[in-house]
Formats: sequence, C-alpha cells, structure tokens
Amino acid sequence: MQMNVDFTWHWHKWAAITCIVFGAKKKATDIFTDMLARDPKDVYALSSLAHLKAESGDQAGAVSVYQRLVSDERAPVSAWFNLGYLQQELGHLSDAESSFRRALALNPKLDQAWYGLGLVLIEQGRLVEATEALEQNTKLQPMSPYAWYQLARVHLDRGAPDAAKKIIKHLKGFEPKFAAQLERETGLSV
Repeated sequence: MQMNVDFTWHWHKWAAITCIVFGAKKKATDIFTDMLARDPKDVYALSSLAHLKAESGDQAGAVSVYQRLVSDERAPVSAWFNLGYLQQELGHLSDAESSFRRALALNPKLDQAWYGLGLVLIEQGRLVEATEALEQNTKLQPMSPYAWYQLARVHLDRGAPDAAKKIIKHLKGFEPKFAAQLERETGLSV
C-alpha cells in the first residue's frame, strides 16, 4: 500500500511540474489542491501552492497557505521568509516582523530575512533596530548593495551624515551606480 501511495504522490508531483513547465498553472494549482485533499500537511504541495498563488498575484491566498505550512514544524525556513515577504507587501508589518524573526531564529545566517526585517523596521520608524538588522545583512552579504543603500538612508534619517558618507565611499569601490544614486538623493558627496 505504501508503494502505491508513494507512486501516486510522485505522479501528482511530476504532473504538476509538467503543467507549470507548459504554462498550465491553473491545472497545477488543481493538482496541488488534490494532493492537499489527500494529505493536508503535505509540505511540498503547500509550498508549491503558496508559490503559485503568490506568482499569480493572490498574495492574500499565498499568505493563507504559508500560514498553514508554517504551522507544521517540518516547514522549511524559506516558508517563514516567504510569509514575511508577502505580509510586508500587504502592509501587515508586525506579522511580517514576526515571520522574519522566526526565520532568523531557525537560521541566523539567512541574509534575506535580515534585509526584510530591516525594511519592516524602517517602515515602522524603528531606525535603531533597522540599523542592526541591515548591518547583519551586510556582514552576511558584503557585496550586495541593497542593504548598504538602505543603511545609508537610515543613517541619514538618524542624523548621522558622516556614517552615510562612509557607506557611499564604500559603495563606490564595488557599486558606483548605487553610490551615485545615494549622492543624488541625499545631496551628500564623497
């Protein structure tokens, strides 16, 4: 019996993947929904369904599926990050913060979660905490300009133009376009 269940599961999985490859995302969604009718805690089906909903623009539907997914301790860390990202997009900042923090509790080296947390904290006006989160991201991804850019903006908002200038100078060494953009936007020149 177990072999039959495994075969059925794999058959559905590959059928859904084939549908996605050929652009039949509605049919893939139906297959994942069928898989969940058989096993409501199927981590793969939940992850895939949430992704398809988000991709189709149904962020609220995707959040609902991700919430089902993260209620299971087997949920991957990425599910917490994706949930936080979508919650942030929907403007649910405290929920997004909680999701990013949960992702970081599971994997403190998840640089995207540090960045997402930093953005959420900026939106909440919690600039000191945002600085800490963005600094963690820059430690994990030192060559990615996005957190550096946000960090410079936060320093400027906190009344520390010298710290922002230092970041602009740093960015000139590997991302001159970002440095130039910061100079234009802030009026600071290095």
